[in-house]
Amino acid sequence: MTPEGQDLLLRGGDALGIDLTPHLPAFAELLRLLLEGSARTNLTALKEEPDIILKHFVDSLTCLQGGYLHGVQRVIDLGTGAGFPALPLAIVQPELQLVPVDSTRKKIEFVRATAAALGLTNVNPLVGRAEELGQDPEHRQHYDRVVVRAVAALPILAELALPLLKENGLLVAQKGPISSEELNAGRRASGEVGGKVQVVDPFTLPILGDARTLIVIEKLKPTPAKYPRKPGVPNHQPLFWNGNT
Repeated sequence: MTPEGQDLLLRGGDALGIDLTPHLPAFAELLRLLLEGSARTNLTALKEEPDIILKHFVDSLTCLQGGYLHGVQRVIDLGTGAGFPALPLAIVQPELQLVPVDSTRKKIEFVRATAAALGLTNVNPLVGRAEELGQDPEHRQHYDRVVVRAVAALPILAELALPLLKENGLLVAQKGPISSEELNAGRRASGEVGGKVQVVDPFTLPILGDARTLIVIEKLKPTPAKYPRKPGVPNHQPLFWNGNT
């Protein structure tokens, strides 16, 4: 990581109230491994150091706002891709037990190898789909938190995430700007699967100023057994939602 990259990372952390100075070596190694891995296979669309630092590393850490991920918790990261937000969270919050999940094996293999290289013993990657894990007794109602950097609509996220949560567990969803229509559909879908939208927090990504929204859904009661539906169905037939993601 260049000196300019280090400064960018530290400034981003400062904006979030996080001193990343002790973690600079880990993030520098994560950057190196990500660039090296991306040269061999398609791990991320971001190739430039500033983009990776701000849009992967700092953006991943924005889900720490509000204190929802503090303390000893079992956290599943749905659709982790190349390990975001799981790997930055594991570096900064070693007390979290993180299960990064993706359906693409090569990405999970990268996350596993990278976690090992960084000495992150609190990361246990898993190849899988949320629809299947949500119906698996080993994972259903098993987690304290679900995190997701969301490109899917909120009703989809609610159906995929809440079956995995214990009662009183939280879905912490990182999204861009969200319309009132999507939010209303998300509220209805959350109620259908046993939860309630508790927090909608618009903010801007440090330094870049890109619009973001942190949404927190609490699981209040058991999810009906029919949810999540079969793989692909939640995305193609979202609950209470016919709009675009």
